[in-house]
Formats: sequence, C-alpha cells, structure tokens
Amino acid sequence: MDYDMSEQTQITRTDLMSLEQYAEKRPEFRRQVLDHKRYRQIALGPNATLYFEDRLTLLYQIQEMLRIEKVFETAGINEELEAYNPMIPTGRNFKATFMIEYTDAEVRAAQLAKMVGIEDLVWMQIDGFDKVWSIADEDLERSTEAKTSAVHFLRFEISDDMAGAINNDAEWTIGVQHPVYTYEVVIDGEYRDNLSKDLL
Repeated sequence: MDYDMSEQTQITRTDLMSLEQYAEKRPEFRRQVLDHKRYRQIALGPNATLYFEDRLTLLYQIQEMLRIEKVFETAGINEELEAYNPMIPTGRNFKATFMIEYTDAEVRAAQLAKMVGIEDLVWMQIDGFDKVWSIADEDLERSTEAKTSAVHFLRFEISDDMAGAINNDAEWTIGVQHPVYTYEVVIDGEYRDNLSKDLL
C-alpha cells in the first residue's frame, strides 16, 4: 500500500489505523516511512542533525506511540494528535527536530553546557535573501542558563518569494552558527526534492 501524504493537512482520528490494523500493516508502512525519512535528515557536522518533519513522518510517530503505549481510547489518541499536529509544516515553513548527538554521555553533557542557545542559531538561506533563523521550542522551554537540551523542535518561516526561489533552483543552504559549533551544508539532489514538497 502506498500512503500518499503530499498534502500537509492535520492528522485526524480517521487517518489512524486501529492497533490491530497497524500491527498488520506496520512492516510495509515502516519501510515506506524510513525510505521517505532518509532524504529529510540533514547532518550539520558530525554531532548535530536536523530531522525535517511532515505529515507522513508524524503519522508514523503517532501510530508508533499508540502501539507502544497500547492506546485505543479517545482521550489518549487526542492527546497524541494535539502533541504532533503542530509539527506539520503549513506550506510556508519548515519544521524539524534538531538533535545534538554525542555517543559518550560525559562528552555530551560537557558539550551541551558549552552549546547554550544553539537552538536559536540554526539557519537556512536561499540565494538572494537574508538568513532565516530558527524559532525554537514553542511548545516548552528545553534549555537552562547552564546547558541546552539534546533535542529541540524548530520552525523556519519562508516568504512567498523565498519559496518561489527554492522552486526555481536557487542555491539553498542550511547551517548552524554557534561559537563552539558552526557548520553549513548546501541542500541539493533528492534532499532538495523531498524538502521542497513542504512548500505548497
């Protein structure tokens, strides 16, 4: 079965499979989602990654949460929908999970203490326009004055002119600009093709 998620509409209960249906369809659905997510992961250097969300990635996350927690009651399902729906891009923005990744726990803790504020210093730039800076953690605060979190939720707002430039193959760069961690990468190929579909 091919799950077409080209329209970035809100996910409702009618979009969800029951726990029994999902158990049957999960292997096939999981393969589709993992293939889709492969071109929505942008590495910013060796220790940070942007995982761009869309309706399909979030539908998968909701179904997985319902499966793991064995949720089938209306209240629990609605809680998951309320948590994940705000992360669906709305046509003139990109939304991403930003993860700071160090395998060693002590190294990770030390680096997170040095990276305070990094979630506000992620950017994207389309050739001919100013940088668009991340809007971080609108649902809740994930950092303190002493350290940042390893996980953040980011939004990048894009103008109509920027969207047009992306669709006309203008150079598109994404980066992070923090005193202790600075990288940038040009978005092209299948990554560009996949992410540009978020712009309706």
